[in-house]
Parts: sequence; C-alpha cells; structure tokens
Amino acid sequence: MNDLIQNQDYQDLLKKLGDTYLTGRKRVLQAINSEVLLTYWEMGRYIVEYEQKGKIKAEYGKKILIQLAKDLKIQYDKGFSRSYLVYIRLFYIRYPKSETLFHQLSWSHYFEILKIDDEFERSFYEKQAILEKWSIQELRRQKKTALFARLALSKDKQGILDMAKEGFVPNQENDIIKDPFVFDFLGIELPQKLKEKDLEKKLMEHLQIFLLELGKGFTFVGRQYRIVVDNTEYFVDLVFYHRILRCFVLIDLKINEVKHYDVGQMNFYLNYFSVEENIEGDNEPIGIILTTEKNNVAIEYALRGITNRLLVAKYQLYLPDKELLMQKVREILET
Repeated sequence: MNDLIQNQDYQDLLKKLGDTYLTGRKRVLQAINSEVLLTYWEMGRYIVEYEQKGKIKAEYGKKILIQLAKDLKIQYDKGFSRSYLVYIRLFYIRYPKSETLFHQLSWSHYFEILKIDDEFERSFYEKQAILEKWSIQELRRQKKTALFARLALSKDKQGILDMAKEGFVPNQENDIIKDPFVFDFLGIELPQKLKEKDLEKKLMEHLQIFLLELGKGFTFVGRQYRIVVDNTEYFVDLVFYHRILRCFVLIDLKINEVKHYDVGQMNFYLNYFSVEENIEGDNEPIGIILTTEKNNVAIEYALRGITNRLLVAKYQLYLPDKELLMQKVREILET
C-alpha cells in the first residue's frame, strides 16, 4: 500500500479525481443557484403580470401579497412571508430581463442589493460583489459603511457613471483612498484615550475586516516592520503589498493631526523600500498616513517637492452619514 501511495502515477490519478469532483460540485452549486434566481424571477413576473392585468392598486396589492404568503406557507414552505414576496416582486421589477441577472451572485446577495433604491448605487454593489467575491456579510458591511458614496466623492460625473456600470478596480495610488476610511468594527467610542499602538493592535485583531475596508488588492506583509539604516532601527506601523498596483503600501497611524515631520518620516520609509525592498517588477511604493485630522494647508506645504507617492487620508471610528454622502454624490451627478 505504501508503494502505491508513493507511486507518481497514482498521485496523478488521485489529483485528477479530486479536481474533477470539485469542479463538478462547483458546477452543480452554480446550476442550483441559477435555477433559484430564475425561479424567483419568474414568480415575481407572475405577480406583476397579475397586478397589471387586473389593474391592481397599491393598497389592494399589499392585501394580495399577504394572502399569497399565507397560502404558499400552508402548501409549500414556511419561508414565504409577505416581505419575502415583496422582494421577489421587486426582483422582477428591477431586473425585467432575466438575461441581465448575474449568476455569480446568490439570491441572498440580490436580496441585500434590492434594498438599495438608487440605481447607480445598486449597480455598483452588484458589480463589486462579483469583482471582489464578497460574502453576504461583507456585502452588508460595505453597504453599511457607504462604500459607493465614499469612493464616488473622489470622482467626477463620468467617473461615477463608469464605476456604477463596471465596478471599481484601483489602477493608481489615489484609487486606494476612501473619504474617509471607516473603522467602526473596532468598537472604539473614545478616541481621545486611544494610543497609536492600541489602534494598531486592534486593527490587527480585526485584520480580515481591515483588509475588506482597505479594498481589493491588499495583502498583509507585516506589523512594526523593522528596517535598519546606519545601524539604527526604524519601524513602519503596517506594511501591505498591493497585487493590482504591484507595489508595497506603507501605512502610518496617527491619533492626532499630521505634522510636517510625519510626512518626512514616511518619505524616508518610501525611499528605503524603493531601494532595499523592491524587486524586479515592483512599482514605486505608496505611503499612506492615516489620521483623524487633516490640515490641508499644512499637509500641502509638507508634501510640496516630494516625488514619492505619499498620501494623507482620514479615518473615523464611527459609521458615516450615508444619506449626507449620497446627497453629495447626487449633486455631482446633476451637474
């Protein structure tokens, strides 16, 4: 038996069987998901067509859904609540052509996306969930933290329209900045009592969510990354590598306002990484100083003349006012 296990032909056979099984199981799950989407879409179509044929008014339509939910529960499944039927109906209304459905997304994804009224925002989360392979929980978090609005505020009208149509993939350093970053998942209520090392520790304790907040392409490299220059040790708070931009991303955490010497320190780190850490194929590193306060004039003077890709961005420890951000986005779209 040991001879068989060590036989390369046997190992190749074992791998082929395993790969075939996993591929087949994936196809089955995808087929099931596609059928679920089409089933709910057709159910929604039947409800809408019934309403239209009888010219059902909104108030009477609600009563019909209540009665349908009761009858479907009795005959088929306890899951048919009135609210469930509301979204099944809405599914058809917002996607009147079944060919426009993305079968990479589950019904649970669509259930969350259907809650979004704004067409551009809804389209963005749909595309982005596919691009980044978001779980349901990740999709909910990105909606809750107003990701679409935070990214959209850094763009012009055409940029917002493109992002809604195609999703968002960073292709330059400014694309990895959100306005602001949101660290609500840390559960911190009193930032005045927080030290920078405590913030760093908490971010590492929630690394998976932190990576989700940073966005597509980030991979973690190290915390308190040690570098030595002239026999002196220095430590970079957080180091990541961005797979899409093909470069290191260095992050410095600040509790208070950024000072000019903070900019100088980050510039020093970037020069070091450019010379000592980059390998063939790497682009120039990006430095991000994260702060709760951003004095634009002082930062402008500190950054003047620096050729490195160095950015200063804000973060906050609480959820943003989504409606206020969306109002600003609408103003851009209306110009």
